Amino acid sequence: MSKITIVDLEVSFRVGVPDEERARPQRLLVTVDMEFDFSSAARTDRITKTVDYYQVARQVLKYGEKRSWKLIEKLATDLAEMILSRFNPDGVTVEVKKFPLTEARYVSVCVAKSRAGKGRVKPAASDTR
Repeated sequence: MSKITIVDLEVSFRVGVPDEERARPQRLLVTVDMEFDFSSAARTDRITKTVDYYQVARQVLKYGEKRSWKLIEKLATDLAEMILSRFNPDGVTVEVKKFPLTEARYVSVCVAKSRAGKGRVKPAASDTR
């Protein structure tokens, strides 16, 4: 299966357990992997035959407007479900990175969902790339 990836899209969303943390938007990085057979797009060179990653990015950026979450786990799940329903990839994985600990580069969660089955949430390992 082919994959389209948006890496570390910078968003400003309200997320955090305490009310004070959700009072103002904070910087998060969102990575989206979309499984999609884009062989038809590669043959025809037509954007209508693939997932338009520009539109996906625009929707992710807008998604946090007038919303807030306590947990990045919920945010990642909501984003994955929105991408599945609006853009119809075969599967999607969303990683959300947050920067709450001065002793760590970041904290992240990763959720994978597909049209064929239920999603699974898994903690993301520290980035070794």
